[in-house]
Amino acid sequence: MPDGLAGGSLSSGAVPTAGAPGGTGLLGGFPKPGTLPPLDSCPLPAALAHAAGSSRYWLPQQNETPAGAPPTPPSSPTNGFDVEAVRRDFPQLHREVNGHPLVWLDNGATTLKPRQVIEAVAEHYAMDTSNVHRGAHTLARQATQVYEEGRQAAAELLGTQDQDEIVFVRGTTEAVNLVAQSWGRANLGVGDEILVSAAEHHSNLVPWQLIAKERRARIRPIPLLPNGQLDQDAYRDMLGPRTKLVALTHASNVLGTIPPVADMIALAHRYGAKALIDGAQAVSHFPVDVTALDADFYAFSGHKIFAPTGIGVLFGKRELLESMPPWQGGGNMIDAVSFEETTYAPIPHRLEAGTGHIAGVAGLRAALHYLAGLDRETATAYEEQLTAYATGALATVPGLRLIGTAPGKIGVLTFLLGGTDPTALAAALDQQGIAVRAGHHCAQPALASFGLQSAVRASLALYNTEQDVDALVAALHDIQARSTSAVG
Repeated sequence: MPDGLAGGSLSSGAVPTAGAPGGTGLLGGFPKPGTLPPLDSCPLPAALAHAAGSSRYWLPQQNETPAGAPPTPPSSPTNGFDVEAVRRDFPQLHREVNGHPLVWLDNGATTLKPRQVIEAVAEHYAMDTSNVHRGAHTLARQATQVYEEGRQAAAELLGTQDQDEIVFVRGTTEAVNLVAQSWGRANLGVGDEILVSAAEHHSNLVPWQLIAKERRARIRPIPLLPNGQLDQDAYRDMLGPRTKLVALTHASNVLGTIPPVADMIALAHRYGAKALIDGAQAVSHFPVDVTALDADFYAFSGHKIFAPTGIGVLFGKRELLESMPPWQGGGNMIDAVSFEETTYAPIPHRLEAGTGHIAGVAGLRAALHYLAGLDRETATAYEEQLTAYATGALATVPGLRLIGTAPGKIGVLTFLLGGTDPTALAAALDQQGIAVRAGHHCAQPALASFGLQSAVRASLALYNTEQDVDALVAALHDIQARSTSAVG
């Protein structure tokens, strides 16, 4: 029995799979060759029942590959992007884990940091430590310059000409909470509706639940189609005069889906609603232009775009930010304070109470400069090719079910392996130096739409390679073969 599989922990019936209905046709917890049922014999989960039985809903084509036919080999990514040059900038990619070279496929949780970011943070603490904005000395002026250059870099990344529309926060979670607690408290009332997609990370759902309960507003979920796309017909039907806000992911952290956010924002605006876009999984994968999207709010986390943890960005249209009351009070966000009255600083500082994560902004600035130095179109095309390669390669693993197959998705590959427990499978991969994530991925409603509570997720970044994918797929084949052999 292989390392990490002691006690047969991978042979669990707790996780439903499309390849193992009723437990028939299994060999040691895995489907026997040729026994997987056709897709059209697997009923849709109840949560996706709305997508069946009507021509107005799109359903994926059934798999017409003849039983027993060999899987189509994946095609390799194009060579227009020098991934090896990029990899040299990321020290962590060159270490070993459990005696194997590290294969980092947990980018959806956090990206690794290039040496330029590591050096920027180290330099701040070693040579340039100072608070910002209020000091009169040289180091304060230097630290303030770096801090505000970080704000300008974020504005350039998001395509806004007004850097005052950039608010520094701890991450996407704090950004959404800020909008919910400030804009939401001021603008939501009894019976108002907040549309939130079923693909959202909990960070773009729970804050809206909290403020909706306080303001006696209503959360309405935008349902998913079987391939992980948002149901656009249902969305159009849900919009109405009570819709005040639409909260959408720009790229799903568990399905990889990229919704048509520009079209969805335009529809929301027809009803006078605002739109907040969670870009945490988007900004590192493809260029974003909030002006072209006409987003009212847009948020991302630094640690998912090669920057440090604890720093993030909220974009808000100037007129909206200026209308929002402070969420937190304290230093930095004031103009004048007395016991009789306090007046507040202009945006963005009004929404940035206290000392910010100065070293984090130095690291964010370095990360965004690093990314700007790459050919983003070529990098995006490379990732698209690698995602297609990985999708094809995973299809060669018998009993593997991919969750989320929307066209044009980012490199998020969430899957189940027939008869296995996701956590145990991730641990077994870790023994071979392959880092993936298992669990609900802070997106329980998304998984519940597919009748699941847990799954394994491999997520790609621009420094991943075909060899990384091959290592994952070979490990999955090996784990499955040895588990089947041990049980048999």
